[in-house]
Amino acid sequence: MSPTITRLPVSFLEGMLPGLPARGALRDYETWWEEEGKGISDATDRAGTPWVRMFDRIGNRVDEILLPPSYRTMVQKGYQEGILWRVFQENSLFSSYLLGYVASFYDPGLYCPYTVSLSTVVPLAKYGTDTLKDRFMPKLLERDGNAWQGATWMTEARGGSDLGATVETVAKPEGDWWLLDGDKYFCSNIGAELAVVAARPEGAPRDVRGLALYLVPRYRENGDLNYFIRRLKDKVSTRSVPTGEVELRGSEAYLLGKPEWGIYLIMDVLNFSRVANCIGSVAVMQRALAEALGFAEERVAFGKRIIEHPLLAKQFEDRLSDLRAAFAMAWESVNLLNETWRETPPFSERHHLLRLVAHLAKYWTAELAAQTAKWSMEVHGGMGVLSEYGVERWLREAMVLCIWEGTPHRQMLDGLEVMERKGAHRLLFEHMKPLADPKELAEMDSRVEEHLALPQEEKEARAEEIFPDLARFTAHALLAKGTG
Repeated sequence: MSPTITRLPVSFLEGMLPGLPARGALRDYETWWEEEGKGISDATDRAGTPWVRMFDRIGNRVDEILLPPSYRTMVQKGYQEGILWRVFQENSLFSSYLLGYVASFYDPGLYCPYTVSLSTVVPLAKYGTDTLKDRFMPKLLERDGNAWQGATWMTEARGGSDLGATVETVAKPEGDWWLLDGDKYFCSNIGAELAVVAARPEGAPRDVRGLALYLVPRYRENGDLNYFIRRLKDKVSTRSVPTGEVELRGSEAYLLGKPEWGIYLIMDVLNFSRVANCIGSVAVMQRALAEALGFAEERVAFGKRIIEHPLLAKQFEDRLSDLRAAFAMAWESVNLLNETWRETPPFSERHHLLRLVAHLAKYWTAELAAQTAKWSMEVHGGMGVLSEYGVERWLREAMVLCIWEGTPHRQMLDGLEVMERKGAHRLLFEHMKPLADPKELAEMDSRVEEHLALPQEEKEARAEEIFPDLARFTAHALLAKGTG
């Protein structure tokens, strides 16, 4: 008897979320992927790193990313279905993240352009002037296949976790805008028409409090290029999003919010992409399970289909349980973000709760995605390591999800920080009271308090003793509650 594992993303979502929002759009999007998108995605992955054409034939700098025409069809399809415009029409993030789940089931890398575009339009809507909003938002919210794309560029060559120490890009005021000078090292969705960029106003402190967030258009007011592409990255996966290095040279930029809010705006932007990483990771888990089940139902060994062997059947049951718990955790982060995404500093306690849940969910779902993709290859045996069958792709994609938006180490340390500084663990346990077994809740509460009382170095060194257990406890309590 085969485990009850849905082979397609929308059926799984319907099972997890009664009253599924945007059901019709999700079904249409899934159908497009099955009929057309899968072939485009496979070809994009096989093609590897795209090219950049730096100059036109007469020597003008153009920095054009060379991708096949079918790629534009694929990337614009999500914008047409409403991965951005539905947020503002429905005043809700739910449809956007559900469309992102479907996209990630077929191509996790493609969810990156959608995520960073969302992380561009939301701060623009929250912190931009009326003039900026009138100028740029309609272009980002187009439905006709010509939507502008956004990007979020924070990281420089010395790393991304310690922004206070590593951001060297400087911003100088110049009339109605600012001029940025510096280099960004990991720029996903390079070539986007707009980007939100972390920079340090001239003379500001060289720590996180000295950072500000700016909106940088692709072109200057006079039509010239406003930033330059140094090169594209050759990545192990996520080839459906071009990533490269950007040079900012007197680049025209617009300040978002107040300068002293900079780090809070940056963290606010990261919440959107961290939650998206959770959704993408669960989608990869489902895809890897579906691929493994399809093979296990056909492969015969020792006289019967391998799905009928008790050990493998039990592994499928366990992986399905992990998938459902991971989705419950990821969806809770979506729920909390949907409650708080309109907030501006100073943020509420619900926002601090979101931060902790997002750190737990990002850590746990990404780890499970990598483990599940590896296991799916094992189910396929030797066929699993052959590129021609595509099973190995899901492990390549999952390994990027483990690193995007902060490594596992970063999630643990940032999770400890929000517990120590904001008491987010107490907010979490209060949130979990109606859901969790009282005895288990009290035990976890006690363990966390004991851990936070350790000396600082020991507390950090032993973070892996508590963080996975807290994530697992939270996920399974949420699953027992139901996600609907």
